Amino acid sequence: MEENIQVPYIVHEADMARMERSNRRLSVLATVVVALLFISNALWLWVWNQYEYVDTEVTTSVSQDGEGNNIIGNGNEVDDESDSNEDSENTDSEESQW
Repeated sequence: MEENIQVPYIVHEADMARMERSNRRLSVLATVVVALLFISNALWLWVWNQYEYVDTEVTTSVSQDGEGNNIIGNGNEVDDESDSNEDSENTDSEESQW
């Protein structure tokens, strides 16, 4: 049932020459791609190492006095919630008058 098809020798040689050129192009392309990947990675490592990273530790103490004031840091900054509530009530009453 199977028939053997005869291919002329010139057709076979032409196809083999085409495949050799194609393989040569692909091997050159693969070499170029690998070289570009290596160069790209080397450049990223060089850029990454240009920065000097310094670790600093910052500590903040937070406490609260008996009146509900939050004392942050060394006591120079005070977050008083009662003042902010009074200010918001005054602005609401002024806006309602107009």
